[in-house]
Amino acid sequence: MNLPRPSRFSSIPPGAGVLFFVQMFSTLGFAVLYSSLVLYATEHLKFDAEKAALIMGVFGAFNYGLHLFGGYLGGRFLSNRNLFVGGMVLQVLGCGAIAGGTAELLYWGLALFLTGSGLNVTCLNMMLTQRFAPEDSRREGAFLWNYAGMNVGFFIGFSVAGHYQLSKNYTDLFLFATLGNVVAIVLALAFWRVLADIDTPLLKASPRDFKLRLAAGMAILAGLVPLLWFLLQHPDGTESLLKLISAGVAVALIVLTVRHTHVPERKRMWAYLILTLGSLMYWSLYQMAPSGLQLFAVGNVKLELWGIRIAPQWVQNINTLVIVLGGPLLAAWFARLRERGWPVDVPQQFAASLVLMGLGFLALTLGISLADAQGKVDFVWLGSSYVLQSLGELLISPVGYAMIGRLAPRQYQGVMMGSWMLVTGLASLFAADFSGMVAQPAGSTALSSNPAYASLFTQLGLGSVAVGVLLVLMIPTLRRLIGAEPQAEASAKA
Repeated sequence: MNLPRPSRFSSIPPGAGVLFFVQMFSTLGFAVLYSSLVLYATEHLKFDAEKAALIMGVFGAFNYGLHLFGGYLGGRFLSNRNLFVGGMVLQVLGCGAIAGGTAELLYWGLALFLTGSGLNVTCLNMMLTQRFAPEDSRREGAFLWNYAGMNVGFFIGFSVAGHYQLSKNYTDLFLFATLGNVVAIVLALAFWRVLADIDTPLLKASPRDFKLRLAAGMAILAGLVPLLWFLLQHPDGTESLLKLISAGVAVALIVLTVRHTHVPERKRMWAYLILTLGSLMYWSLYQMAPSGLQLFAVGNVKLELWGIRIAPQWVQNINTLVIVLGGPLLAAWFARLRERGWPVDVPQQFAASLVLMGLGFLALTLGISLADAQGKVDFVWLGSSYVLQSLGELLISPVGYAMIGRLAPRQYQGVMMGSWMLVTGLASLFAADFSGMVAQPAGSTALSSNPAYASLFTQLGLGSVAVGVLLVLMIPTLRRLIGAEPQAEASAKA
């Protein structure tokens, strides 16, 4: 006999449901900037393609890199819910400034927006992960659902961005971006008590210490804005600095792992570091979507399907559709496989995601080889590439967030969650480097640029497949480090 619907949903931890909707609306502003920044910079502000790709790379690096800082601030200086709402207010101000339409306002707007988005995304993930015990089998499903909610926000953002892109109405586009941020703030305030932190260092602080930490956290938020404003105007030096910081964080994590005295936890930390290297390859290719791949789509692909003109941002909705439709289906399918004793675990998913990413880039190479007389590639090849990349994302991204709760010792969870996101920021810089390799001068044709694109896509595709195969060979080692043989892990997650 089936359980009544309320009984099914009563098993969801308090706050997990509302976080789905908070995630969805908070994503709108980022979706607009992520999909439109390069086009806005090249078409409206007249930046050259290489400079626009570099700014996009720095944008991604700060957005994801600051997640590490957010993971440290949240729960220590400001509660996760306070930091989230404060960050969303900064995002509203940032999108409003960019709507002004000048290069100077772009830099101030990005500084405001990145301070907010960089710090508060970790807060959402920490608010969700705190609601599950370390071995709770519902954790992976909750993150898959939350990831689907985020991609609903991306779908809406990309769709609206494409609509305004066709008419070049950037002012209204960036004003629209503020709306989702405002709704996310309203939801967080409406469910304020439900979203309270659970077991964070800040909760143990004395009233006086709490006030001092609050003041320090607010000062950090205020000070980051002018700092980012300055760094965004010097993207070349900033890129080198961010890569150096990332290397420093990697060394610090290795030292932390070597010195950790609890042996089972130390082994899981080594597994985390190995999987992080694999994810760096994946995200470096994935982050080419809003820069190099978007410029390739505009200049070298027939952006038309069944007689309908396709805005560049709409192409990225292929990704969101695969995530939104595939996320819940994948969660249900994995649960069924594990119930039947079929071993589906994190190392397998990471390896498969890298192979899929590589095949996605090789599909572009094949499409270029079949281009028409003008060098234009049929849209089906670009669409196929995005589908393959998105299937890989389903395998690596949600489970990547969820695995932090299992692999990271509790005292390091915030820092390791932030470090995981920092990898995506570093990958954004590498994506800018790759995109810059094929930046074409104004007036170049598809025929003249196709050889450079084909060479780059082939190298990146084969490289990703090779790393995926290497992870396949390392699956037994990774399973030993994680501390669960596949059958045991399957039973634990069923």
